[in-house]
Amino acid sequence: MQNLDDIQQAAGLKTAIRHQLFIGGRFVDAASGETLASINPHDNSTIAEVALAGKEDVDRAVAAAGKAFPAWSRMAAADRGRILLKLADLIEDNAEELARLESLDTGHPIRDSRRLDVPRTAACFRYFGGMADKFQGETIPVEAGFLNYTLREPVGIVGQVVPWNFPLMFTSWKMAPALAAGNCIVMKPAEITPLSSLRIAELMQEAGLPDGVVNMVPGLGQVAGQAIAEHPLISKIAFTGSTATGKRIVQASSGNLKKVQLELGGKGPNIVFEDANLQAAVNGSAWAIFHNQGQACIAGSRLMLHERIADEFLDKFLPLARSIRLGNPLDDDTEMGPLTSAQHRERVLSYVEVAQEEGGELLAGGKAPSGELARGCYVEPTVVRARSFQDRVAQEEVFGPFVTVLTFRNDEEALAMANGTDYGLGSGLWTSNLQRAHRVARDLHAGMVWINSYKRVNPGSPFGGVGQSGYGREMGFDAMREYTQVKSVWVNVDAQIPPHFVR
Repeated sequence: MQNLDDIQQAAGLKTAIRHQLFIGGRFVDAASGETLASINPHDNSTIAEVALAGKEDVDRAVAAAGKAFPAWSRMAAADRGRILLKLADLIEDNAEELARLESLDTGHPIRDSRRLDVPRTAACFRYFGGMADKFQGETIPVEAGFLNYTLREPVGIVGQVVPWNFPLMFTSWKMAPALAAGNCIVMKPAEITPLSSLRIAELMQEAGLPDGVVNMVPGLGQVAGQAIAEHPLISKIAFTGSTATGKRIVQASSGNLKKVQLELGGKGPNIVFEDANLQAAVNGSAWAIFHNQGQACIAGSRLMLHERIADEFLDKFLPLARSIRLGNPLDDDTEMGPLTSAQHRERVLSYVEVAQEEGGELLAGGKAPSGELARGCYVEPTVVRARSFQDRVAQEEVFGPFVTVLTFRNDEEALAMANGTDYGLGSGLWTSNLQRAHRVARDLHAGMVWINSYKRVNPGSPFGGVGQSGYGREMGFDAMREYTQVKSVWVNVDAQIPPHFVR
């Protein structure tokens, strides 16, 4: 393995890469001593050997969270908020280092890590830092003589499972509202991309977060993830990942009837109507699928074109897809980096064979690049025309730079095709017709709709899906509701007690 100091220097990092578990305010080895290599997907070299949490480590983390919970949950909300605001400042102070660490570990192009991942992470902590003392209960009008009000209380210890595609950003999406609401956390970063989450743990200490409030246990899903889902002292689990794993988490959570929040897969329809601004739709559709190499649950992976403009659209879209610059994610000129693992690259490429077996037409890409990039986990931007919206490539989540092209004749057919999957997460449409825009947005079976844009997110806007895409919401006031429970309090102000059973 290459010396960690050499890796750090080559990546432009100023501080040592953390690769231990974070439990009770300390970085510690796994109880078993086991580790798993964190791999640079650009060239498949080893970055670090990361401690691999097991059930015993999850138990230790839950115990630390339980010890910290009474004081943290009773801390003044404004004081909790100040810690989150300080953390947001520290993230911005260390922005370049976090961007480089995220790109090194995941393959995100550095231009995206700098411009999107890190600023969005800071913004999320800042948003919920400001919300901590502004989330309130209600006073409810009931019968005369009684005062009825509600309290929003933290659920307790929450388990959080962060995916490998946007580890830095999703760490903030899950952690910030949970902490603002007064919960303590046992978080499992993805075992293949844990480094930026562990760096956030360091910055949390610097921001003044009490020991044990946040604990990080990177480990395998079937071991550490299963232990979190089954743990009797964890009151809620929030998971982002595949639909199949989400279903297993629901089953595992039944032991103590945990509150469950799931953000799962997607097969986003991106509909281009005949009256769309074509160039804007071309540019936006490329962003919808090729940003982060298509590794996004909300990716616009079904490109649905009105038959009247389909050829003209593709005449612009295909050259754009072929022109995207693949390369080392740490290079400023790189527009698309590698997929995050070799295993995932093989899965994505397997769908090219599926498309061809189904009679689909390969319009662009469909292979790994040659030359120096062949050492890494790269796949060329891939465009496939499907025969039917019921083909596997139009139904199953590929989760890569792979877009399926479909055509439609009218609005009704477009909606039928768009809603013709089990998923319902992100969706988009391009049109200059205001009535059509609102009507289609209303009728799409999806948790989010973008009109004349795609993949816009903001800490104040709820994020989540329906159907096989899960339930519950990240961000906004909805996220605070997810991390609290309601208590109804009745006060007898001046009501007369009915004379039943009075002696």
